[in-house]
Amino acid sequence: MTSYQVTCHVPDGADRDQRIDAIGGAEWKHLIDDAIYNIDKRIHDYWTYAAGARTKVIVAERSNGRKYLKTVADGIEPNNLLALPRCS
Repeated sequence: MTSYQVTCHVPDGADRDQRIDAIGGAEWKHLIDDAIYNIDKRIHDYWTYAAGARTKVIVAERSNGRKYLKTVADGIEPNNLLALPRCS
């Protein structure tokens, strides 16, 4: 299993409440559905730093069944992934 450090994200339009489109890091970028699949199937795992500590990126599910990514450290919105800079 490859482990990726997430250092940026691709937002979904101007609304911070919507699901992000992709996550990325040094020389890589994965679309959100690919990253969700990779985590669910244990192909890759992802992590980032939150409050100075390494924290795992996990798959969560909204009440409508739509999956999204967040970090274990998240307790409230907006999540730590949205706080990362935009991928270029």
